Amino acid sequence: MFSFFSPQAIHFGRGQSAQAPSLARAFGSNVLLVHGANARRADWLVNACTDAGMTVRTLGCQNEPSLPDIQLALAQMKGFNPDVVIALGGGAVIDFGKALAALIPCASPPQEYLEVVGTSRPLDHAPLPLIALPTTAGTGAEVTKNAVITVPDHGIKVSLRDPRMIPDIAIVDAGLMQGAPRRVTLAAGLDAITQVIEPYLSIKANPMTDALCLSAIPTGLGAIRDVVENDAPAAWDDMARVSTWGGLALANAGLGAVHGFAGVIGGRTNAPHGEICGTLLPAVLASHMRKADAGTEVHSRLVWVLDQIDRQFGDGTDGTGLAQLKTWSRKMGLRGLADMGVTAADLDDIAQASAGASSMKGNPFVLSQSELVGILADAL
Repeated sequence: MFSFFSPQAIHFGRGQSAQAPSLARAFGSNVLLVHGANARRADWLVNACTDAGMTVRTLGCQNEPSLPDIQLALAQMKGFNPDVVIALGGGAVIDFGKALAALIPCASPPQEYLEVVGTSRPLDHAPLPLIALPTTAGTGAEVTKNAVITVPDHGIKVSLRDPRMIPDIAIVDAGLMQGAPRRVTLAAGLDAITQVIEPYLSIKANPMTDALCLSAIPTGLGAIRDVVENDAPAAWDDMARVSTWGGLALANAGLGAVHGFAGVIGGRTNAPHGEICGTLLPAVLASHMRKADAGTEVHSRLVWVLDQIDRQFGDGTDGTGLAQLKTWSRKMGLRGLADMGVTAADLDDIAQASAGASSMKGNPFVLSQSELVGILADAL
């Protein structure tokens, strides 16, 4: 028995972004457009919505969204009543748009609705309609039911979560993604791969998420090198699909230790989420393999995942792919935790804080404090 949540519509493929204005117009004439740090990259959409007869208000998302950012944006929105929110950007931008779409109709302070630092209070009203257009192939935020928010006073990232926060419409157009800087492409791609591996290993996996992950894991591992090294169009199309499949999988099956650590480390270091996930993935998978008993379902799943990594990154010898993936990632510019500002003295505190993270609930194993510290030390 399981449930499955997804957007009302996913429009996938190059050129699909052109229909964003007409889809938005169906919700009304007032648009809040959330974009990334470079506002000019959204000019085409602002102009297209204006030409379609809509009034457009824009908000920029400079970094991964924080509670102060959201509080300021809500204050700036006073007097403007959007009929629809459009989020054009990477995962941070889409999460910012999701949070605003959820919180604009609500009367209470935003922190009350947050997990961990708040009361996880249910939203008072349904979110505003939301259209998400990702410009990175990474987080899958265009199809998930939460927004990740940094809370600086607590040094942690937490979620605003509600099944109604899944965007009404996701438009996944690889033409909006291609040409991103290598460091962004690398971090996002490793995040996308992590987000199809962790749901497959999750204790909450179900037949629909398994189908998505079994397709996406080999596709992502086969595409990431060509995306990062060659900016290859066909590989971008594949990574866009992997990212969206991963978002659907994690929204319905949860994640695991990689993301359990990532929220804590991201809150402390402000390092990019995808980069943290990419550097933790080999260490977490190695730890899982040490704990998995032969003949169990999780062992079989782990062996299959590691075999896929061997096929794409191994040197022809079984069991070499994980180390080679780590080596290739470092060569392409991925930092270790130490380069992100984590020290050996931080590991106990990070492990303790991560143990209670919501993503840990899907992890295939309960990890002791010493095991958590060991994973962190491996990624340091």
